[in-house]
Amino acid sequence: MRLRELAHARTGDKGDISSISVIAYDPGDFAFLAEHVTAERVAAHFGASVRGTVERYELPGLGALNFVMHAALGGGVTRSLALDAHGKSLSCMLLEMDVPDTQAPPRGP
Repeated sequence: MRLRELAHARTGDKGDISSISVIAYDPGDFAFLAEHVTAERVAAHFGASVRGTVERYELPGLGALNFVMHAALGGGVTRSLALDAHGKSLSCMLLEMDVPDTQAPPRGP
């Protein structure tokens, strides 16, 4: 399933840093998101688009994860040659990330 089925996103950008918050629609899904939406998976999802580190901050009281992505905007919004270098485009891309289907039966022996 796609991340967008469980959460929405808010974003901001400053210079060459994009910050994306992933917020669970249902606070009960926060633990699932925290388990499956890691900084490593987010970095892999964006691949070469994000040249710097990806840091994750947890906000359990809000049911949210905040990802700070360095060297993510092609030098910065006003310096990039990208058609749309703003973080808003990146938040839509992040919500397309695959996460396990929460309705699927558990696997195992």
